[in-house]
Amino acid sequence: MRVYVTVIGLSLTLVFAACSTSKRAGGNATVDPVLLKQRTDSLFFAAQRSKMIGDYRAALSQYSDYLKLDRSNAVVFYEIARLLMETHSGPYALNFARKAATMDTSNHWFQQLLADAYAVSEKFDSGAMVYKNLARKYPENDDYLYNQGVLLSKANKLEAALAVFNQLEQKTGVVEEVTYQKQRLLLRMSKADEAAAEIKRLIDTNPSETRYYYLLAEVYDANDQIADATAVYNDILSRDPENARALIALGSYAKKRQDMPAYWDYMTRAFANNTYSIDEKVAYVYPYLRMLETDTTKLQEGLQLAHLIVAAHPNDAKSYALLGDMYSQGDILDSAQLNYQRSLSLDSTRFSVWYQQMWITSRKDDANDLLTLSDTVTRLFPKEFMGFYFNGLANYLLRQYPATIVSMNKALALGDAEKRFTADVYSLLGDAYHATGQNASSDSSYEKALLLRPKDATVLNNYSYYLSLRGENLSKAAEMSRRSLEIDPESPTFMDTYAWILFRQQKYQEAKEWMDKAFLFPASLQNASMLEHYGDILYNLNDVNKAVEYWQMAQEKGASSVALTKKIAEKRYVQ
Repeated sequence: MRVYVTVIGLSLTLVFAACSTSKRAGGNATVDPVLLKQRTDSLFFAAQRSKMIGDYRAALSQYSDYLKLDRSNAVVFYEIARLLMETHSGPYALNFARKAATMDTSNHWFQQLLADAYAVSEKFDSGAMVYKNLARKYPENDDYLYNQGVLLSKANKLEAALAVFNQLEQKTGVVEEVTYQKQRLLLRMSKADEAAAEIKRLIDTNPSETRYYYLLAEVYDANDQIADATAVYNDILSRDPENARALIALGSYAKKRQDMPAYWDYMTRAFANNTYSIDEKVAYVYPYLRMLETDTTKLQEGLQLAHLIVAAHPNDAKSYALLGDMYSQGDILDSAQLNYQRSLSLDSTRFSVWYQQMWITSRKDDANDLLTLSDTVTRLFPKEFMGFYFNGLANYLLRQYPATIVSMNKALALGDAEKRFTADVYSLLGDAYHATGQNASSDSSYEKALLLRPKDATVLNNYSYYLSLRGENLSKAAEMSRRSLEIDPESPTFMDTYAWILFRQQKYQEAKEWMDKAFLFPASLQNASMLEHYGDILYNLNDVNKAVEYWQMAQEKGASSVALTKKIAEKRYVQ
């Protein structure tokens, strides 16, 4: 049975000139009927040509001009309605379809289009009524009854829809499309047994069609009739012992009853089946990656499933990529990296795998490896933002600041990054420009980073610290530093920055109080820069001996500037 598919849910705002009454020039002037006929024919054929070449906008305009001259042609209203449906303006087609159907009630194409226009406008009852009338007038066309049933179902007239499908089935016998609609209706009416009976009738017509057994099992499963569903899946396995879908379903039932040996037996058999595609297997396992974000106990199960895929598909890059993802999500980075390398050795064209490799390498603080890796990625994928981002990061970590600037600007030029990564780029550019003495560019980069991420404590801290080093805009620096401490009040580094800004503002006692807070964190006493800052503050509070003591401690921790050496030797502050 051929089924006419009804289009549902289209919308587009379109104001059409033909909906309004047009004024005729010349008041009551008589129009030459011959000239009028020539003009309307010309417009009609022009519209038809435009429609044929796909220029629907022009066709609509030409049909509209036609209606300004002659509103008696039902075909023009029909054509306009069809074009509005084609251009996703279904709700606006209704008036035109209704007009065409009213003008010529005998044309079944006009009536059919009216039914579709009602459906698109979600007037399902009205659309069903049109199909009902068409089914009476053209009883040989089964599509009309089918579409009547579909629209009654959409109108939530479940009993009426079921009656129509039963009427259709009396004509056609058991047909898959009709049975499918009936079982859906019966399930919506909470008549699970009757829905199952419909599928059984379908099975009787073609016992070898496995899809029907799946459908029957799903009906039972949806209504918690697990024993019946299990029986159906076992029936499938009796015909096809390695049927992956049946094995997975039975495995899920075993898991629910805490029978894990049975679960793994079913899953191992299912995943070993080569007719069960790797894409379907990956799709089954992939949700475990999201589960791991909130439930780490799922890691072992996810890893076992991923290993089953590798065992079944040892020469497919996707299997190793999935296993790498699973290890990565479990923070087992060495194993993740190894499997990503195996994946890339089989297929080097997948950027997502290269990205994961760069991300893991960046987490392992191996800047040289990250540089080598990102150099390869930028060569293979010159239009990928993240390749240049990681390349810039590697160069920054290696203190190769000019190269950092080049890579980060290339990343920005690609212009397709997420906001968070763009903010990171501007932040690193701020640091790199500062390191190369390009202060204006540094400040501009930090400002752009803060526009994208105004609560980035690290950017606020770095920007304010570099301003203080230059002795510029200290009030702005102090305000940004305070904001960073509001965001992260337990950071001794941020406390040191704020103390240094206060020092540059000659607020020495306040500066000392903030350094005292910073030194409550034991790691601060190992920071040469913080120790030197504290000595500077103490000197300006006239505690020279204590200042020299902290300068010496800074030197012992690795500080080696000429200024520090002079401070110790001359026992005085040197800026």
